[in-house]
Amino acid sequence: MGLGSHEGGCLSIKMNEYSFIFMVLLYYITTSYVLNSLLKEAEKINLRALSKERRREQLIEATIQCLSKKGLSSTTLADVAKEAGLSQGIVNLHFNSKDNLLADTLRFLTDEYDERFMKTFYGAPADPADQLLALMEMDLKPPICDRSKIAVWFAFFGETKAQPTYRKICASRDQKYAEILKSLVEKIVTDGKYIGINPGVISTTLSSLTDGMWLSCLISPKSFNRTESLLAIQSYLSSTFPNHYPR
Repeated sequence: MGLGSHEGGCLSIKMNEYSFIFMVLLYYITTSYVLNSLLKEAEKINLRALSKERRREQLIEATIQCLSKKGLSSTTLADVAKEAGLSQGIVNLHFNSKDNLLADTLRFLTDEYDERFMKTFYGAPADPADQLLALMEMDLKPPICDRSKIAVWFAFFGETKAQPTYRKICASRDQKYAEILKSLVEKIVTDGKYIGINPGVISTTLSSLTDGMWLSCLISPKSFNRTESLLAIQSYLSSTFPNHYPR
């Protein structure tokens, strides 16, 4: 009886050990399955979010093409849908109205310009003369100096007085760029001990030069020459700041 009882107890212990191991394995298998399921679901959500964002960008890019050809007033949601190869319902789903689509298109352009402007500013050598020239060069190179985008920029510029939304989107950033250019010019003037030079006038002149070259790119694409345009800016800088931009 004692031996049988001992064997029964050992068997019971063994069974308990097996049960414990089984439960542990089951726990890890279940946990692993749940984690994998959660990861897959999170991946699907991320893909849907990326897909949604990509679709919006696709529609905005189509809007830029339409606006560059037909202008703000003549472009319709149907035009954008056709250009993007999508249904008009998709356009309505993402933007609800033409006004929203136009405002988001302007934000897209301003965001792109702002990103490129600041990247150029901080990426140039830490010398005001180099930074100023780099910013002037940026304005004359793709993707900033792109004929379709320039057409859209000028279309929005023509509506800023009548459309407070457009004016608000552009105003704060335009002021930021103007302040940065003026600050760089001030540092050059101080460093070179230049006399009788107004930094505000110089920075405004530089902005006007690039605006004029954008307009030339838009209305005279065959005669517009990026290299010559940049040489014109360099010539102006050399005549104004000869010590910093030797010929």
